[in-house]
Amino acid sequence: MSEPDLFVVCKNCSSEVSPYVTECPYCGQRVRKRAPRIERAEPAEERSRRVVPTLPRLRAGEIPGIAPETRPYATIGLIAIAVLTTLVTSSGAVAPDEIGLVGGLEGQPWRLLTTPFVHGSNIGYGFVTMLATGIFGMHLERRFGFVAPIAIFVLSGVAGAALALGTGLTPALGANGAALGLLCAWLVDDRRAAARGDDRENDLVGVWVLAAVLVLLALAEPDASIAAVVGGGAAGALCGLILTTFRR
Repeated sequence: MSEPDLFVVCKNCSSEVSPYVTECPYCGQRVRKRAPRIERAEPAEERSRRVVPTLPRLRAGEIPGIAPETRPYATIGLIAIAVLTTLVTSSGAVAPDEIGLVGGLEGQPWRLLTTPFVHGSNIGYGFVTMLATGIFGMHLERRFGFVAPIAIFVLSGVAGAALALGTGLTPALGANGAALGLLCAWLVDDRRAAARGDDRENDLVGVWVLAAVLVLLALAEPDASIAAVVGGGAAGALCGLILTTFRR
């Protein structure tokens, strides 16, 4: 009679979870379609002949059978910087056109890096972009580590701002391009996993809706740029392709 595994590994965040759950308690990823059937207990003499499996030494903060929960600190940090920047610009201490890409660089190339964090006074615009950043940054961080969301956000934001500057489609304030880059990186990883036969059964309807909202924000918000969205999404997709190529 086969004995169920002590734990299974979530294919999305690599956490060790109970074999009797259908969804990962850490990232919400479905790990199996249904819980395994619990078999009847074996006779005492058969159990005594079975080799008792051993587990590796527990890590700090780890509970037996349950992997320690890790918080997406990098993603939280990105959101915190954007919120702080919004508070500073809203207070009038610093104007958005002093640190964001409104016209040209004015001899300050670092604006390509700071402009994704500047949302002006439009709280709704900032909320939507930070919501997307939080969702997809968290998933990427738990799968690839804390460097991944920071690198993808920054590269996508800079690529989008540079394309907006090159095409003259400015201003290019806000993180709609950087957030779409995170979304595209996650989507590339998910679709390549499905192509390898590792279907994670994610509901993509909400993903496409959020992607459409980020694109439409560039048309509805005067401070946003459609070029930033295109450049950010393309850079994020390329980052996702690189990540999934070197780590499967």
